[in-house]
Amino acid sequence: MRGPGGGTGLLDGATIMVTGASSGIGAAAARLFAAEGAAVVLMARREDRLRELAEEITASGGKALASPGDVTDPDHVNRVVTETVRTYGALDGAFNNAGWATAGKPLHETDDSVFTQALDVNLRGVWNCLKAQISAMLESGTGGSIVNTASIAGVLATGATAPYIAAKHAVIGLTRAAAEEYGQRGIRVNALVVGSTRTELIEDVLKSAPHLEEAYTTRSVQRRMAEPVEVAQAAAWLCSSRASFVTGAAVPVDGGWTAA
Repeated sequence: MRGPGGGTGLLDGATIMVTGASSGIGAAAARLFAAEGAAVVLMARREDRLRELAEEITASGGKALASPGDVTDPDHVNRVVTETVRTYGALDGAFNNAGWATAGKPLHETDDSVFTQALDVNLRGVWNCLKAQISAMLESGTGGSIVNTASIAGVLATGATAPYIAAKHAVIGLTRAAAEEYGQRGIRVNALVVGSTRTELIEDVLKSAPHLEEAYTTRSVQRRMAEPVEVAQAAAWLCSSRASFVTGAAVPVDGGWTAA
């Protein structure tokens, strides 16, 4: 990973790609990474929100590039990575945070389309990003750090839909495989085991299944949901050189849910 750019931020001089950047954890990460000195490349499907966020960051003195796209389409991902390298010279880090969930039915009643979408966004999206991002990092020869958003549903059956649980378990497996394959080539790959977080996605789930509110808070040791920036702080650390000996990890950011 490239060295400091002369500032004092945690991510000073780095270029970091953030997916799912139009809201929630992704938007919070984009703001935080930029404040910590990184140039951020923002990817999501909602172009208007990306443009607004990029303008907000640049108005505050940061560096941001809005590059709309869908992580389930490898051509979109490849274009964003190419644009990143063309604009900033290299890709130093990535926060693969795009995701999709729904309050669903029991497994035997779940429509196949839900399975397909859950796997496409939460798993295939990470797969597409890893392939393009790792290729760019290998080509630059400077290494890098990648963080994938998993979930407590990646280590436990949480009551979420079975396809979502399966996808998030697979994200952790994919993270560990990539960490093992590229660790000696200067690329670190980690996952965040994210607990209940007050994002647009969670609020949509709660609208259709309000009974889950209690489960989302009482199973956490802290008896609350996280704010998006609390998850972003963990991603920033993992993307930084301060986490230089951390790779292949599934790091809990869950208020103690998986500890007790």
